[in-house]
Amino acid sequence: MDDEETVLFEKTPVTKAVVSLVVPTVISQLITVLYNTADTFFIGQIGDPNQVAAANLCMPVFFLLTGTANLFGIGGSSLISRSLGKGDRERATRASVFCIWTSTAVSLLYGIIVYVLCPIALPAFGANADTYGFCRQYIFWTVAVGSVPTVLNVGLAHLVRSEGHSKQASFGMILGAVLNIILDPIFIMALRMQIAGAALATMLSNLVATVYFVILILKKRGHTVLALSPRLFSTRDHVPSEVFLVGLPSTFMSLMGTLSNITLNRLMSSYCNEAIAGVGIAKKIDMLSYGIATGMSQGVIPLIGYNYSSKNYERMKKAILTTFALSLSIALVCTVLLFTCAYPIVRAFIDDALTVEYGQIFQRIICITGPCISVTLMVITIFQAMGKRLQPLVLSLFRKGGLDIPFMFVMNAYSGVNGIVWATPIADFGAMVISILFFIPVWKTLLEPRKQTSACADGMSQ
Repeated sequence: MDDEETVLFEKTPVTKAVVSLVVPTVISQLITVLYNTADTFFIGQIGDPNQVAAANLCMPVFFLLTGTANLFGIGGSSLISRSLGKGDRERATRASVFCIWTSTAVSLLYGIIVYVLCPIALPAFGANADTYGFCRQYIFWTVAVGSVPTVLNVGLAHLVRSEGHSKQASFGMILGAVLNIILDPIFIMALRMQIAGAALATMLSNLVATVYFVILILKKRGHTVLALSPRLFSTRDHVPSEVFLVGLPSTFMSLMGTLSNITLNRLMSSYCNEAIAGVGIAKKIDMLSYGIATGMSQGVIPLIGYNYSSKNYERMKKAILTTFALSLSIALVCTVLLFTCAYPIVRAFIDDALTVEYGQIFQRIICITGPCISVTLMVITIFQAMGKRLQPLVLSLFRKGGLDIPFMFVMNAYSGVNGIVWATPIADFGAMVISILFFIPVWKTLLEPRKQTSACADGMSQ
């Protein structure tokens, strides 16, 4: 690791260090949200609710790719930053190679399996005669062909960020996002490929971003612990278990998010395709708040993990408090904006009165979860940066799937289509309360200097 990054982790004023790490990450997340939303926006300009609904129905399958990327990206990033905090560069290098090549193999296998199972999976996810063909076109390019670049794009960004290179990591993701936004209108409308064009644009943008990261790592040889050579692949020194156990909660969150979205779409499909399209637009818009919270939490992982392993607990606490304050403040502003401007925002996506009517109602319901999400994700991130495994896994279960799926059925029975959407804020509030209860004992321990050494040992053992 360069001296510049060592200074950032150890000596730079905490607020400045946090801002320098999270701002590029937040920007990259927002650009990513923008290009994910761009797919829905440009598909919506076709004026066909069935194609918008199809894109929404495919999201659960795509979320699992994000989960795979986070498994190796967040798990590897945490292990690399903690290894650097202990001065163990060799283990950090082995972790990077293991993550890169294992994630490549897993994503390739996933893409093949998903496409083969489309005739069974898509109807189970809520696709019908009007949306099945569109779903299959979208999945072909984004998952069957694009699984590897999608996973490597996100995973390599995490690994590059683990050394403190937040700007370079963010540039790679921004590069892919901007390219996607440029290609969407060309493929969807100019070439009249419609939803297939949106999928092709996504695949190509992820491929270009992946190539950028590969070139970056090759150019920094000798100045980085990251490596690409398969000859350095190793499973010794508990690297796989450390990566999997720390990264698993993020993957589990994606898995449960997939189940949650499948449940949501299945329940919505009992009403109409306009309801599915409306909730799809609302959820894409709400990704603004989620993207900011994710960027804030993921950006600060290296700083917290490095100082935790080097036992600089005072600096670690300041980093946590600073990030909490920033994340929660921005989440509150986003909630107010999305709630008050719901109609014009949804109306910009599609010129269909019924879809807009559903979408604005759904957006106002979903957006109130922003502050809750920012707190929950930050707590999960802190545990991951410390190398803890049980707490993030449990919180991930409550964050998605554990609470919202049961509430969807209950609220659907009592309040109909709007009740299905109300399950999200109810579940997110519950997850936030549970995360705070989990975090209080850890924070109290960090406030007591005489217990900090034992806290470190406990954190590494869990």
